[in-house]
Amino acid sequence: MGLGLGIVLIVIGLIFGLGVVNIPGMEDYVATDTLGWILVAAGVLAIVLGLIMNKQRGESRHVEEHHVDTRRDVDGRRDVV
Repeated sequence: MGLGLGIVLIVIGLIFGLGVVNIPGMEDYVATDTLGWILVAAGVLAIVLGLIMNKQRGESRHVEEHHVDTRRDVDGRRDVV
């Protein structure tokens, strides 16, 4: 999820940052070029964090333990539960 979100943020950020699309009336409230570069930075951060989390997930180890009950009853039979 982090990689896809990062790519989407970068694409939207580059659209705003490079001025490819101008939304009428939006310039009065926010500077779209600044918003675009902030979205690009957030997208890069999302991709980096996604890659770090995927790397950590791949390095985890799972240990499976099996215990055998070797206790015997008084008359030599195994204690079956």
